[in-house]
Amino acid sequence: MKSVFQPQIISVFKDGYNWKQFSADAIAGVITGIVAIPLSIAFGIASGATPEAGLYTAVIAGFLISLLGGSRVQIGGPTGAFIVIIYGVIQKFGFSGLLAATLMAGVILIAMGLLQFGTILKYIPYPATLGFTSGIAVLIAVTQFRDVFGLTMPEGVPAEFVEKIEAYIHQGRTTNLWAVAVSVLTIALVLFAPKFSKRIPGSLVAIIICTALVALIKIPVETIGTRFKEINMGVPRLQIPTFQLSMFKELLPSAVTIAMLGAIESLLSAVVADGMIGGKHRSNTELIAQGIANLASPLFGGLPATGAIARTATNVKNGGRTPFAGMIHAVVLLIAILCFGRLVALIPMAALGGMLIIVSINMSEYRLFLRMFKAPKSDIIVMLTTFLLTVFMDLTVAIPLGMIMASFLFMRRMEKTFGAGEIHALHRLQTYDPEEDQTALHVFDIPDGVQVYEINGPFFFGAASKFQSLIQSDMPLVLILRMRNVPVIDATGMNAFEDLVKRAQKRKTTVMITGIQPQVRNMLEKFGLLREIGSFNIFKTLTDALPYAAEIVQAELEARRQTHSDSVFSRLTGRSQSKIVKKNISDPPLGEQKN
Repeated sequence: MKSVFQPQIISVFKDGYNWKQFSADAIAGVITGIVAIPLSIAFGIASGATPEAGLYTAVIAGFLISLLGGSRVQIGGPTGAFIVIIYGVIQKFGFSGLLAATLMAGVILIAMGLLQFGTILKYIPYPATLGFTSGIAVLIAVTQFRDVFGLTMPEGVPAEFVEKIEAYIHQGRTTNLWAVAVSVLTIALVLFAPKFSKRIPGSLVAIIICTALVALIKIPVETIGTRFKEINMGVPRLQIPTFQLSMFKELLPSAVTIAMLGAIESLLSAVVADGMIGGKHRSNTELIAQGIANLASPLFGGLPATGAIARTATNVKNGGRTPFAGMIHAVVLLIAILCFGRLVALIPMAALGGMLIIVSINMSEYRLFLRMFKAPKSDIIVMLTTFLLTVFMDLTVAIPLGMIMASFLFMRRMEKTFGAGEIHALHRLQTYDPEEDQTALHVFDIPDGVQVYEINGPFFFGAASKFQSLIQSDMPLVLILRMRNVPVIDATGMNAFEDLVKRAQKRKTTVMITGIQPQVRNMLEKFGLLREIGSFNIFKTLTDALPYAAEIVQAELEARRQTHSDSVFSRLTGRSQSKIVKKNISDPPLGEQKN
């Protein structure tokens, strides 16, 4: 447990924390907290919950993620990535169902951290991740059309993508041009405010200006107060969620999706932060902290939380270098709730919609999405599949299938690294480049009746069938397997190996192995195949094995010559005497392999 869970705040104190760094962290925390206010409200509403739910999430989860996390500068809270999955869960199971799913996701995240899955999640293929995030970005943007265009939706916005589009088209006649104007103004302010001051967040500037205009000029647009009749802003209070145990089975897919999405998002954010500060996060500690935060958030009426890349970047750019910045950001949010909570009701929904349009554009990474079409076809297929599943199906479907596709892609590429080649030679080559690899098979004098196969790469289940199809039924007198380039072998590979040994025994073929590595040798011993092959048939190098192979062939042929005709003898040895025959499916060629 000690080696897995090591919060960065402990290391900060060990390294020596001082007032100078605290001052920098305090400034960064205040600025990041101000940035988080409109975003947390927007994420809470867009998720189908309430504005206070988003704010409470940022306070509770944000504080715990910084206090217990494995990144020094990670800022946690509600994020755009969760909007789609939260909205779907609330539509189907209600807010109590979401709280239950979030608690379950918290347990899953803690288990992932304790099992040290953090390092594994780093290797999720980028095309799959890009497909998820781009798909989520499209869904976030589409979800905002109601507020951006000021549409009247008496029955609310459907959860499914196609149904959303149909509902918008049906209600298109109710478009409010004032709402469109407020949204456009918000987008312009968010984009251009940083050109005048990078210290003041563009989103905050946009919300303040648009709210003031709507309130003073009495612009006829919907506000948070008109949509949510009761807004209870105050200190988050502990409230035990009530839900039925029978819901757990139905909620499990959503809980797994929340956990996986939270893990991926938080670790991606931590990696980005590492690049900005030149640090190194502790992935498993981060997962445990995320799990604890997602256990605590629903107990105070909050939403699922994860690492927020934009707020983390804001923290770093403003001088935050320790977890205290994130903790201060959460305190600033709490103060804002207590002091300015009533003003939240005045914020126009069109302004929040415009702000989330910018969030979705930034999240989509459209430039990288388009550039990915220059990648190999397999990567394009993975990206498009996860993208389309995210948009048209559901994240509970898209994430598992995306992970499965990525796994098969990995296995396919690993299978391509496996190769085996066969070389027969009557005479040693008399001339060759002196700088050439002197252990390449074509410089060996391989006797008639002997086949040498060089196996390259991990011998796992993806390569077993390839190995079996390569070595056909016409077994030689002596079969030498050169395994210097086989680092590991799994159970399926062992089964293929065992099948080869049994066929060899039936056909009176002697099997020899050269260059065997320790892990492979241990596996052969455990499966009893070393005993079947015979330890006297295991050699360090091919040079050691060939003289013994020649003796076996000579002895066997002398014995068979007495009882078989020349035609049978010719069939037994049946090798071309005029040239070297090379059959190779490995890449790079066998002649370039090192001993």
